[in-house]
Amino acid sequence: MTCTTDRPLLDVVDLAVSFKVARAPGAWKRSVVRAVDGVSLRIDPGETLGLVGESGSGKSTTGRAVLQLVPLDAGSIHLEGTDLTGAAGRELLRKRAQMVFQDPFGSLNARMKVGEIIREPLEIHRIGDRASRRRRVTELLDLVGLPADSLTRYPHEFSGGQRQRIGIARALAVEPALVVCDEPVAALDVSVQAQILRLLKDLQREMGVAYLFIAHDLNVVRHVSRRTAVMYLGKIVEEGPSGTVFTTPRHPYTQALTSAIPVPDPDAPRRRRILTGEIPSPTDPPSGCRFRTRCPFAQDRCATEEPRLEPAGDGVSVACHFWREIDPSMIEEVRTTP
Repeated sequence: MTCTTDRPLLDVVDLAVSFKVARAPGAWKRSVVRAVDGVSLRIDPGETLGLVGESGSGKSTTGRAVLQLVPLDAGSIHLEGTDLTGAAGRELLRKRAQMVFQDPFGSLNARMKVGEIIREPLEIHRIGDRASRRRRVTELLDLVGLPADSLTRYPHEFSGGQRQRIGIARALAVEPALVVCDEPVAALDVSVQAQILRLLKDLQREMGVAYLFIAHDLNVVRHVSRRTAVMYLGKIVEEGPSGTVFTTPRHPYTQALTSAIPVPDPDAPRRRRILTGEIPSPTDPPSGCRFRTRCPFAQDRCATEEPRLEPAGDGVSVACHFWREIDPSMIEEVRTTP
């Protein structure tokens, strides 16, 4: 289900998050890691926005910052038009936005039974009475495909996929408008991944919930997301409709990521755009364009002027000075079907 309105469900503008870390064990001086630096996102009601990038790009920190799980340095976050950084926003946030974590076991209280875990959000927000809460928990278990006897069992008695279903049921208990999914299938077997992804899409169709779907698996993101944003070293370098971003990527970093997507046919011709070097340290990012130290198209301007996201046609925005001169057809042969 996708609903486009003039006012977005989630509106994030110039989000910035940093952490102080010691330069070395026992050192008194600390460095600043700019995990997220000037990120803006928009999610409409019932929409899925995929957020992708290499490890350390700032994806998970962005998701946690949206839910106020880490402090912000700068930026604004509005959910349904309400500023989440204020007192009213914090109250709204806990009811209208939830999270599904990567580790389905670590995110569940091992000492609580499943029924108690799912019922807890209803009790915290004083939703319904004891009888209605019991009915709601039973409905949620059925909704995510778990048997009714799961109520009296503990998390360790379930498989990884079943535990993730419990986490999803808990997230949906208060009927949120937005769910942040932080690598929700990364720790699961491939067959179980497909079940969870199908469940998330079915729940979205039935309940109209919107997802911020964070993942490093590009095939997964392409399958579930209407739009995709690509992050590199704390910044978004490309954003647009998933079909366009994956088939005709404009930014050289996005081109490198999509060229690495596995092809089902081992005999199919492949072209790879191989990146050289490591991701620069977030404590000392390169001047100008942060991707320039690994970019095969970098020029002098890239070292002195930071590119801004600008429209590139077809609903895509790109942060690259020379994207018009980069031919996406160079990686055409590595495309795969979902």
